Amino acid sequence: QVELVESGGGSVQAGGSLRLSCAFSGSIFSYNIMGWYRQAPGKQRERVAHVSSSGTTTYADSVKGRFTISRDNTKNTVYLQMNSLSPEDTGVYYCNLIDKRGNYTGQGTLVTVSS
Repeated sequence: QVELVESGGGSVQAGGSLRLSCAFSGSIFSYNIMGWYRQAPGKQRERVAHVSSSGTTTYADSVKGRFTISRDNTKNTVYLQMNSLSPEDTGVYYCNLIDKRGNYTGQGTLVTVSS
């Protein structure tokens, strides 16, 4: 069983920064993809950023140049550095892990950006 523990959400003013973390525990295959989704109020969940175990990253167009995803394989932790935040970034952020055994998602952490 894989467990995911997210941290780092909170409230910030527009233009500010936040860093999200997600630690994974349990039996995880060495090849995996870690990442983040988000869901804004009244909207569908969308993919934000992902990073493979080899370091390949992908970003949603809406966050390119502002968000940076990284991972520490020794700690089974993925990070999302979010800069230049805008109210449109408000939502619940979910971390996610995919390996050949399954697809796992955390409980979510709320990010609120005020104008």
